[in-house]
Amino acid sequence: MEAAIGVAGIFLSLILLMVFAYRGVTVIILAPVLALLAVVLEGDGEKLLAFYTQVFMYGVLGFVVKYFPVFLLGALFGRLMDDSGSARKIALAIFSSMGPARVVPAVVVACGILTYGGVSIFVVVFAIYPIAAAMFREANIPKRLIPAAIGLGGGTLTMTCLPGAMQIQNIIPSGYFGTDLYAAPLLGTVCGVLMWTGGLLWLRRRSRVLALEGYGTGHLNEPSKVDAAGLPPLSVALAPIVVVLGVNYLFSELLIPSWDTSYLAEQGFGATSVDSLRSLWAMIASMFIACLAVIAFNRRRFANLNGSLTSGAMSSMLPTFNTGSEVGYGVTIASLAAFAIVKSAVVDITPGYPLISASLAVNVMAGITGSASGGMSIALAALGDTYRQMAIDQGVSLEWMHRVVAMSSGGLDTLPHNGAVITMFIICGLTHRQSYADLGMVTLVIPFSTVIVITTLLSIFGT
Repeated sequence: MEAAIGVAGIFLSLILLMVFAYRGVTVIILAPVLALLAVVLEGDGEKLLAFYTQVFMYGVLGFVVKYFPVFLLGALFGRLMDDSGSARKIALAIFSSMGPARVVPAVVVACGILTYGGVSIFVVVFAIYPIAAAMFREANIPKRLIPAAIGLGGGTLTMTCLPGAMQIQNIIPSGYFGTDLYAAPLLGTVCGVLMWTGGLLWLRRRSRVLALEGYGTGHLNEPSKVDAAGLPPLSVALAPIVVVLGVNYLFSELLIPSWDTSYLAEQGFGATSVDSLRSLWAMIASMFIACLAVIAFNRRRFANLNGSLTSGAMSSMLPTFNTGSEVGYGVTIASLAAFAIVKSAVVDITPGYPLISASLAVNVMAGITGSASGGMSIALAALGDTYRQMAIDQGVSLEWMHRVVAMSSGGLDTLPHNGAVITMFIICGLTHRQSYADLGMVTLVIPFSTVIVITTLLSIFGT
């Protein structure tokens, strides 16, 4: 009876997390409150404060200690790329080269290049939207398709699929599976191409179906005319992205493996190995050098460099602690006795097929939290070691596990309560009713279907 109540408490906690996240309540408040609700329903109410300070907060702390540099440097890089005009220059160059007849693919490509190079999807929306709106208006394509084009470019192939993608969704699995950002390159590329192809075909079809609607009138938050004056040359704008990708590969594949890191086995350094840190170290080094490159190449273009640095640093705080709180939630839930029952049920959904089980677990948690990184973090905090051992025992490639987990985080995460979805609609001056159906198709339905089908085929026929 007590076990049943404990399991019910876990599911009630998860449901409330989804409901209140959809209503806009910050996860920084939700995560500890709902984790402790599950503790009370488990029957451990007398240990409430201990669970909060010794379990939940240590889960948050562990994540923040490990990944804060990635969030900080990523936010700084994105802000510097935006304030220097580099992001806008790249977008304008792509629109110009692809022409007015290929406006939708141009938006997708522009967003893809920026996010693959490490620019946050939030920064990309701000940088791309004014240009996309102007081009959509000129081509008389319905404005309601802009969020879907941005989402396809920034939230699929270059966020979770392509090897070397400089996004947090691609780095978190490396700490659990001992892999790097280039894990399973063929698998990721194939899935990413399928997602992009399916998404572009959908948007092309929708553009034709809605042709009579045109761009429309009376829209909210219409941007002013795009001013190209003062923007850097394209070579200068692209240079930092080349730097971040090149330096990351240099450190990850050549420099770090050549270092003597035997000292990491000492307790003072966490008794770990370089395999679990290589991707993190490479990303920190590459993002730091790329930030210096943006500043060096565009020093005179910053109206207020200190202001840009301060703004970027401050903007890193919320996503860091949002995701950290979700990890603390996952660690707390995983520590409950009743979770052993839930864990067995999740793992046994597809006994003998850890890839499918991991994909479903990450998708479900990403959907509940409305966050790709948050859902992945909760699932891996609770089940990462289990899936690693299952993969080893059954001869499944840990690189496949990395890539499947990363791609799965980008499926059900874009349900209507996703923070990036809500922010994008606000910036674009659109509503869920106007644009969510198309956005959901290209960032949820097609990616989710692609990953499940490919993962199932791998599990049945792969070795």
